[in-house]
Amino acid sequence: MFAVYLTITLLAAALNGMAAIANLISHDYPKSQADKLGVPRSWIRPLGVLLAAGALGLLAGIAVPILGTLAASGLVLYFLGAFAAHLRADDHHFAPWTLFFCAAVAALAVDLTCR
Repeated sequence: MFAVYLTITLLAAALNGMAAIANLISHDYPKSQADKLGVPRSWIRPLGVLLAAGALGLLAGIAVPILGTLAASGLVLYFLGAFAAHLRADDHHFAPWTLFFCAAVAALAVDLTCR
């Protein structure tokens, strides 16, 4: 079971880490998404910091289990907020969101199951 936990946690951390980097370096994709969803561009970097904290928390959770649980829970809440932003903007393009949300939920599920 630990191998499944480790695989899913590393995958979720990598996905969120890449998204965090994209936000922090002001890549065009986060900017276009913010514009489409009506999110102020000034929020892009703080949201990137939240994603980075979640990714680092998942990695730290391998050594300190409570950090992984808290990070995975935070990422689930983050992506529920992103879902609300998509609905508010009447944007029904959920493919990228689904990938990230499912990774966060899977990380939380295996964390709770494994510990």
